[in-house]
Amino acid sequence: MDNQALVAIAIFLVTYAFIITEKIQRTIVAMAGGLLMILTGIITQEEGIHHIDFNTLGLLIGMMIIVSITAQTGIFTFVAMRAAKRVKADPIKILIVLSMITAVGSAMLDNVTTVLLMVPITFSITRQLDINPVPYLICEIICSNVGGAATLIGDPPNIMIGSAVPELTFISFLVNMAPAIAVMLVVTILYLLLVYRNSLKTTSQAKEKLMKVNEKAELTNPVLLKKSLFVLAATIIGFGFHGVLHLESATVALTGAFVLLLVTGEHYLEEALDKVEWNTIFFFVGLFVLVAGLVHTGVIGALAEKAIEYTQGDPLNTSLIILWLSGLASAFVDNIPFVATMIPMIKEMGALGITDLEPLWWSLAFGACLGGNGTIIGASANVIVVGMAARSQHPINFMTYFKVAFPLTIITLFMSHVYIYLRYFVWG
Repeated sequence: MDNQALVAIAIFLVTYAFIITEKIQRTIVAMAGGLLMILTGIITQEEGIHHIDFNTLGLLIGMMIIVSITAQTGIFTFVAMRAAKRVKADPIKILIVLSMITAVGSAMLDNVTTVLLMVPITFSITRQLDINPVPYLICEIICSNVGGAATLIGDPPNIMIGSAVPELTFISFLVNMAPAIAVMLVVTILYLLLVYRNSLKTTSQAKEKLMKVNEKAELTNPVLLKKSLFVLAATIIGFGFHGVLHLESATVALTGAFVLLLVTGEHYLEEALDKVEWNTIFFFVGLFVLVAGLVHTGVIGALAEKAIEYTQGDPLNTSLIILWLSGLASAFVDNIPFVATMIPMIKEMGALGITDLEPLWWSLAFGACLGGNGTIIGASANVIVVGMAARSQHPINFMTYFKVAFPLTIITLFMSHVYIYLRYFVWG
């Protein structure tokens, strides 16, 4: 291994360490790491830019714009409040309702955007019921990662995998991921009910207070609501056909975003762009350049060779190792940089002789998305919810979350293990 490769590994590991410890804001760290790859001459600026996945960035930006405008109509608050009233303001049933809304929303929008919408609503409901919001927030974190695993656009790791492998379309994710995720979601909610069944209680007066809330008052702009829902529906349909239309998913998302801006007027533009999570976007940029240094110096190729040597190129063993490696690693480090590292490694495995890579990609998707539930730093949605909870004086500490989420992570990874074995290596 030459000196350039050693320098690239050192930069990568130091950057990763700072991301894990969160001593410095992770976007700054990722961008600094990427720039170091260029400043030390490991890659050129042009090579770094070439490795940035603009399809992933475009998809995230497009969906963030659509959702930020749609949120201004009050529809998300309306749906959550209406659902809470439908279950007679019962705290346990509200837990189920909010978990389901979060899971479905994460599959249709993306889990980062969904938790940004759900957390303020959750605080509003729990405040009126005078109960601790932390169990609800923990359930929403977990269900956002489980639900987000079901679709191409639901979780950043899936977006990255779908962008890196064009043949894995929106429909491919639905067919291969969603059936298993639906079963896991049921198991997840049953598990969470078992954990929290005795800790969520309120008074009849608090229930009456919630039941008197007029959720229709949240729908402040019916004209904007119709336009937003139409464009959102059209965009999701577009994702379903993007493979047939030979369009990248980013093109579909950005088309939806700018059509919505076109029909709603330019006065929404500035606020919509302000709502884009630019920290997340530049975090991705830094990671892509950082990983480019490992690819360029041959580090990724060497890791792929070692992995194939260990598994003797057997697709089943390789798939299951990727599943558990990505699942356990994503529990303790953010799943986005981990997936950014694994994607070129799996591609290199294809070049080295594994002909059918599809089970490997699904193993990576299951492992990264579900493994992200393991700790509060495992996925972007986790970090966002924990930050919002701390600002609202309801901190979620590492062990409080870990004791609930990590056992469930192992259960869902085991379910994924069985599913991958049966689906791709027994039934074929």
